[in-house]
Amino acid sequence: MKTVIFAGENSAGWSQIAASFFNVMADPEKARAISAGTSPASLYHPRVVEVMNDITIDVAKEKTEVLAPELAKGAEWIITLAGSKVGVNIQGPKREEWPPLDSPESKKGFAEVEPIRDVIAALVSGFVEREGWSRPS
Repeated sequence: MKTVIFAGENSAGWSQIAASFFNVMADPEKARAISAGTSPASLYHPRVVEVMNDITIDVAKEKTEVLAPELAKGAEWIITLAGSKVGVNIQGPKREEWPPLDSPESKKGFAEVEPIRDVIAALVSGFVEREGWSRPS
């Protein structure tokens, strides 16, 4: 079982969306994802919960981990957004930086967060497919 860490600073937005999509798209026998941050928020941002509920993915009770070397020890990948310095001191997992995105938690309304969610879904889908972790049909 491979582990992918989607890492952000407070991990209250994009990384939680990415981890949730990953766990829906990937074969659970091959890989799983977690959301982690250097200073993780205790709850998902309410707008993130709303846009994920809109596509029937319930994230309200999901937790974010503290990004630490111990957490990353068994991980295959750490994924961050371009330019992020999150986790630069962590050695071991392969790293990938995705294009910079607006922070979902900085947006006010559903209509502003929905397109961010959809971009993240496309990035996750491509990553899962590329790694050969897609759920069986």
